Amino acid sequence: MIHHELLTLFNTIQRLEASEEELICTLFKPAFLKKNEFFLQEGKFNNQIAFLRKGMIRYFVYKKGEESTLEFTKEGEFIGEYQSFSNRKQSIQNLQAIEDCELLVISYVDLQHFFDNSKNGNLIGRLIIEHRFNRMISQLLSIYMHTPEERYKYFVANYRDLLQRIPQYLLASYIGVQPQSLSRIRKRIAKEIS
Repeated sequence: MIHHELLTLFNTIQRLEASEEELICTLFKPAFLKKNEFFLQEGKFNNQIAFLRKGMIRYFVYKKGEESTLEFTKEGEFIGEYQSFSNRKQSIQNLQAIEDCELLVISYVDLQHFFDNSKNGNLIGRLIIEHRFNRMISQLLSIYMHTPEERYKYFVANYRDLLQRIPQYLLASYIGVQPQSLSRIRKRIAKEIS
């Protein structure tokens, strides 16, 4: 069943009624992105959010003409530019597939319908947004409080399973260095370990 992971996630947050599960299966529509395709580009309005069933998405902005990676999102998580989505403003972020992706997409209008017609919809929505907010704050604080080497160590410690899935130049962009600097950081860490 295509909605199994999504329903499982929602039911771990709050036990759903059968009618709510049926509504979710109706409102969240399957979609696909090929590697390098965009879910959202800056300057556009984010009119939908998605549950990522398979694949990986990166969030990035242009900073001084260069791409600066903010985040990676993998299967089992939601994607969307929430400021654009909730405030109905143009996005300043880009969301791009770095692998082929399978999604379950819901539009802004359909999400409001879910909130209005589901006993547990608002609670689930709030808890998901709180999770996203906390994650974004942690990343923002890390940019200001940690060196690139500390950011890399944190990434390895917490997201080791993603290291083989993310190209090194994107990982370098995420920790805020050029790819050759990331190579030096990795060599230094390898020497510390051995």
